[in-house]
Amino acid sequence: MLLGLDGVEIGLIIVFVTLFAAILSGFPVAFAIGGAGVISFAIIAILDGQGLLIHQAIDTSSQAFKDVVASGFKPEAISVFTHPELPRAAYPVFPQGWEVALDRNISFVVNRMNERVFAGQSIETLLAVLMFVLMGITLERSRIADELLTKMANIFGPLPGGLAVSIVVVGAFLAASTGIVGATVVTMGLLALPTMLRNNYSPELATGVIAASGTLGQIIPPSIVIVLLGTLTGDIYSAAQEDRAQLAGCTDALTYLGEPAVVSVGTLFQAALLPGIMLALLYALYAFGFALLNPSKAPAIQADGSDGSYYGAGRNELLMWSLFLPIGALAVFLLSIEFNLVGSQSTIVDTYSDIMEGAALRTNVDPECAASMIELHGQEAWDAAVAQQAAIEAAGGVQESRQLSDEERAILLNEKLAVMSPIGTGIGLSALLLGVTLMLARAVDFTKDTRPLLIGGLGIVLILLCDILFISALTSPGVTTLMIAVPGLMALYGVKEALNRLFANDLIRIVFPPLVLIVAVLGSILGGITNPTPAAALGAGGAILLATARKLSSNELKVTPVLRISLAIVIMLVVGINFDMRLGPEMSLENILAFIVAFSAFIYTIFGIFWSCWYLYKEDILAPVVRETAKVTSMVFTILIGSQILNLVLISFGGEHYIQQFLRSFSNEWTAFFIVMLVLFILGFVLDFLEIIYIVIPIVGPVIYGGSFDPSWVTIMVAINLQTSFLTPPFGFALFYLRGVAPSHVTTRQIYQGVLPFVLIQLVGLGLLALFPQVVTIVPDLLK
Repeated sequence: MLLGLDGVEIGLIIVFVTLFAAILSGFPVAFAIGGAGVISFAIIAILDGQGLLIHQAIDTSSQAFKDVVASGFKPEAISVFTHPELPRAAYPVFPQGWEVALDRNISFVVNRMNERVFAGQSIETLLAVLMFVLMGITLERSRIADELLTKMANIFGPLPGGLAVSIVVVGAFLAASTGIVGATVVTMGLLALPTMLRNNYSPELATGVIAASGTLGQIIPPSIVIVLLGTLTGDIYSAAQEDRAQLAGCTDALTYLGEPAVVSVGTLFQAALLPGIMLALLYALYAFGFALLNPSKAPAIQADGSDGSYYGAGRNELLMWSLFLPIGALAVFLLSIEFNLVGSQSTIVDTYSDIMEGAALRTNVDPECAASMIELHGQEAWDAAVAQQAAIEAAGGVQESRQLSDEERAILLNEKLAVMSPIGTGIGLSALLLGVTLMLARAVDFTKDTRPLLIGGLGIVLILLCDILFISALTSPGVTTLMIAVPGLMALYGVKEALNRLFANDLIRIVFPPLVLIVAVLGSILGGITNPTPAAALGAGGAILLATARKLSSNELKVTPVLRISLAIVIMLVVGINFDMRLGPEMSLENILAFIVAFSAFIYTIFGIFWSCWYLYKEDILAPVVRETAKVTSMVFTILIGSQILNLVLISFGGEHYIQQFLRSFSNEWTAFFIVMLVLFILGFVLDFLEIIYIVIPIVGPVIYGGSFDPSWVTIMVAINLQTSFLTPPFGFALFYLRGVAPSHVTTRQIYQGVLPFVLIQLVGLGLLALFPQVVTIVPDLLK
């Protein structure tokens, strides 16, 4: 053996040394990865052809190996790491020659490109990357961060470390709206860093909090990192659990687990929500604690003189209208749902009977699989499943679905009407949102006339009374619209005045529009309404409208066109939800009219978005946005292609299998997971998150996703670990971005020192999630 090392080990060294050399050479990373794969394969092929690379594998023909198999070990679970005492046999790393390996790699590259890049199941999800990047860059070019930083500094400035806390708040907000790390760090570095230094903030704290807050976009949804991880982990987790089930003696993962082995990007977004907020809170707590311990290095900034009044009212009245009453309204709404005062008024009943549910677990399995399932689920769960199956068989087996008669459907409808809520969910939620809008409008200015707000509030009350007294679940949407028309106009009159007052407030004017966009995008994903790709398209369209509005405002023009387009979108959605839009000969007159209204709103929206694009293009905004979007997405897809070449090289000489055997040799899966996380953390010092996702995760994924850990938890742990790659010296991208805009008297050493506490906070966050995995899993479990 060359240098006393196994041939596969030498091959792995050659691949990773070549990869690091290619990346550090300064050649574009997107092309360096594929080039490293080609060069390393050539080197390994030459050495193998000279007989210098010998792989010492277990001799499967030996009697000792057969004895181990006879003792109960699966052949797939036996390796040189688990059974080093077994006899070895020498093989070349390319058993059939490098020519055959090359031919197979070329054919596999074509197949993988077709499966994972051009026409596979993941292509639709990958399109979300394009849309989210377009959304983020568009919002970043609208310069939302500039005004937001100023307002947040005014709010948090009087607190110890207030400027640092405001940076964290802005970073979290931009993470949910733009998610572009470089743009966020550069913007906050240009705007906030000089202000913090002028106010005697420590350069280490100032640079550290800016760099760390800028990376929150990697974990707070909609995160591109999570989208990219989701496209990989779905397939990896499914295949790994199938292998796990077969090793356990079961036929498939559905039988062994009792549920499908799937994980989606939408589920990962749900799982990432609380961990992202947790990290932002840890950053803010560190900044606040640092200021308390070192008040001279993070002083409070005195606010402008104030007499204690807030737009004509005292603090208590302000808190009542801006905080207590909205929270009370939300509590009343939730209690109304709990006590069935508000709920669904759908009158749709099934045409076919329900299929009888089977047992929680499949029990008609062989003894080996049954023993493995009992070990996984517990004896109690297995006994319950056996009892369920016995009851089903005693009842004549699982009953198939059948078509219900008109009488049976009428009975089901009457049963549904008997327990139906008096107020529909749509009207109840609309009343809550409109009411909170009126309350906040009152809070922002107590000097204005309250009569328009009172009229709006009266209209909301009348809408609710109409729904309770006169509108039933069987009332058609058209009649419902006519009955609430007058109180609806009263409510809209009040809300129109409320919005005028709200948008006169600088903070709300800056925060509210992108906040609505964030809620629309994330709400549609987290609520299961749609998958990430259409939601990303919605976000991109909304970002274009928002950028158009901000540009019109900066040019001192009215934003009425954008408001009309937004109103058309609302009309299209409301009509589409409440009316039957299916075309057919039996379509009623009111549904025909509703279709005409919705289709007209759709046409107006399409032309409005085209007009917005034309206006942004004329203002020289759209062209740079499209160019930057093309650069980022091209880089992602090129790295994806290059990483497939590198992965196939590893597979061709057994490198991937060798690493997986090493990780599986540990009896405790926590040990293997810790090793993987440590390797990812170390690689973060020299590799970007894209290289790690597309090169390392496919290698270690079958191990960390092939155990008992929740796949969402594993993915979020990996994502937070990858987030540190932006912060770890010497190659953290956030550090390079900040170094490029920081004043000359702020040294690179100070930037490195400032970011180290936040790297430790990342590790603390990982530790908390390891101790309390419910932080990750609670939101997906609640939304199932």
